[in-house]
Amino acid sequence: MALYVQKYGGSSVADAECMRRVAQRIDDTRRAGNQVVVVVSAMGDTTDDLIALAKQVNPEPNEREMDSLMATGEMASSAILSMALHARGVPAISMTGHQAGIRVDGTHLKAKIEAIDPKRIRKHLDQGQVVVVAGFQGTNPAEDIATLGRGGSDTTAVALAAALKADRCQILKDVDGVFTANPRTVPSARKLDEIAYEEMLELASAGSEVLQSRAVEFAKNYGVVLEVLSSFEVKPGTLVREEDKEMEQMIIRGIAADKNQAKATLLGVPDTPGVAARIFKTLAAANINVDMIVQNVSAAGVTDVSFTVAKDDINKTKRTIEPLVKQIKAAGLNFDGDIAKVSLVGVGMKSHSGVAYKMFDVLAGNQINIEMISTSEIKISVAIRAQDADQAVRALHDAFGMGKPAPKKKAPAKKKPAAKKK
Repeated sequence: MALYVQKYGGSSVADAECMRRVAQRIDDTRRAGNQVVVVVSAMGDTTDDLIALAKQVNPEPNEREMDSLMATGEMASSAILSMALHARGVPAISMTGHQAGIRVDGTHLKAKIEAIDPKRIRKHLDQGQVVVVAGFQGTNPAEDIATLGRGGSDTTAVALAAALKADRCQILKDVDGVFTANPRTVPSARKLDEIAYEEMLELASAGSEVLQSRAVEFAKNYGVVLEVLSSFEVKPGTLVREEDKEMEQMIIRGIAADKNQAKATLLGVPDTPGVAARIFKTLAAANINVDMIVQNVSAAGVTDVSFTVAKDDINKTKRTIEPLVKQIKAAGLNFDGDIAKVSLVGVGMKSHSGVAYKMFDVLAGNQINIEMISTSEIKISVAIRAQDADQAVRALHDAFGMGKPAPKKKAPAKKKPAAKKK
């Protein structure tokens, strides 16, 4: 008997009809002789609606209370899906993150899973039940609810799969798998049959909305077999696995654009040892994730330091850095929320040269200016104007030949030889 962990996203459980369809999918998996643990996101736009409601009463709501509020969306989904399973005669039980034994650190809104005690889940599985867990949440050392950040239900599913030693973790979404680019932006984008953990991790970090980066990191670290597939149709998806030599044949595996980026610039920073460390230590202490960093060439003993953060963190970054501006005697601080990050990802970059040149040449040919650059062994990212992001992705996708293969031309029908006259 195999153990499957299945995660269903918000659009997959958006309403009663969706819940019934998902319940049938789970029942089919169970009838095939498998044990099933299910992780669910909040229904449809529930989380966005809750955030909007909170900000109507307080533009900067308390983070602890926000966690308590947002976690209710997944709790509602798990209970309703359990009811849908009961209606099909399937024994099922819903659980909160706390009941599922998920312990997280003390950070609100961006908590990290520290441990999982799966014994209660195992008990219900042994009794023949489907266990439906509310994703995106756990209990912190203060015994409060803390959420895992956007896409956190993916991380819940993979972490549970690791703790339960599941045979497979399936992430079921409203897309057929992982594509070479966002098919809503690039109609010619094609579905990948497989992708390496490292590539998926870079794409997730670069703004691809298919999987949360921490979920991929969990899968890689614990050897979880991960599959991304459609919850609306039963057909093969994309397998996320360890890379092999064949994967290097494809230079670029995917292109991602992240429009949830903002650039902060500290102006006139004294160019002395230790100042940069002080800036980024202050940001780290406030749990603000920094992505791209650029320091200009020093002139007259001062320099400008620019870095990118999530657009949602602009106000928090401003509150954190403003006191430091005076302390380090910088000239000022400004923010630019009109940027986007576009990234090329592929393990083939390790063994192929010229990718950076080609990327920059394509962008220049489309009159798109590059403001910041960062690289890793298998990724090149650039910061550009937000309004240019879609054009950049389409141009790069075409330039690197990542579109759907052209349909094979049918060979012309052979003419029948004319009948010989008698």
